[in-house]
Amino acid sequence: MDKLAEQPHRRLNPLTREWVVVSPHRTKRPWQGKIEKLPEPSAIAYDPKCYLCPGNARAEGLRNPQYTSTFAFDNDFAALLPETSIEDIDDKGLIVARGERGICRVVCFSERHDLALASMPQPQIRNVVETWAEQYRELGRMPWVSYVQIFENRGAMMGASNPHPHCQIWATASLPNQVEKEQASQIEYHRQRGSCLLCDYLALETKRGERIVCRNQDFVVLVPFWAMWPFEVMLLSVRHLGAMDELTADESNSLAEILQRLCIRYDNLFEAAFPYTMGFHQRPTGGQPHPEWHFHAHYYPPLLRSATIPKFMVGFEMLGSPQRDLTPEVAAERLRSLSEVHYRSRG
Repeated sequence: MDKLAEQPHRRLNPLTREWVVVSPHRTKRPWQGKIEKLPEPSAIAYDPKCYLCPGNARAEGLRNPQYTSTFAFDNDFAALLPETSIEDIDDKGLIVARGERGICRVVCFSERHDLALASMPQPQIRNVVETWAEQYRELGRMPWVSYVQIFENRGAMMGASNPHPHCQIWATASLPNQVEKEQASQIEYHRQRGSCLLCDYLALETKRGERIVCRNQDFVVLVPFWAMWPFEVMLLSVRHLGAMDELTADESNSLAEILQRLCIRYDNLFEAAFPYTMGFHQRPTGGQPHPEWHFHAHYYPPLLRSATIPKFMVGFEMLGSPQRDLTPEVAAERLRSLSEVHYRSRG
């Protein structure tokens, strides 16, 4: 294993069955590429021009209530609609299209415009967790919904159109591509070995310890052995559970705590509001038990060397395989060494 820290090699992602190229010898190369502008965190608790702040106008004359906690609503510019009249198209298996029904919602984490998960009090983050679980249950009960995807894009670098703390939820009639890959791998592993893929993987990582970032009694945050992005992490439940609707009260509290701790570490890495895309992968809806599914979340942050230097997936990474220089072990060590006191709170 020592040679993995020095020489180029490939690592397999057992969830997607795809390979990632790791090139640790390239970490010393100089950087003369693009430098993004340092993001400026919002300094005001209420922005009269923000369409997510309480009481403000949204599209087509709609107005937000004076909410004081979480607030969920149907996206005014939804990518999917609950009804579609498109009939299936299949011309020799080469030109194929199918209508896709869906519901897209927005969840504001807080009425405060200037907060984020890293700076919100844990009881407020617990409210967010409860809202996620409620939305999963509500949307999952719809007979035509097959999957409920909860995700957050944080920061302009990730395409977030508004700095107000919020996430999105898409409920879809079919399984999304990445979920379909993960389901196939987990089903096959469960069928062949009689156990859970991620339970077994978590046991291996816990024993080794080198890629663990932080943990509490119910959740573990680690840099996956096959991580694609420089500071990518995975959050896994310690107990085998399939989805948010199975969380106990204590586990909901633990999830709120570990989310805040992770986000503080991220912000502290470069002492800036750390951009990322994150999302939960959990049991498909529809009433089937899915014993193969293990509740987890993926965090995909783009930053590479500083708050102004992102990694780009281009060239060979788009045409061949993803590639990274910084090893997951080094990334985990850097994240693990960081304080869990937010840099903006230090005296």
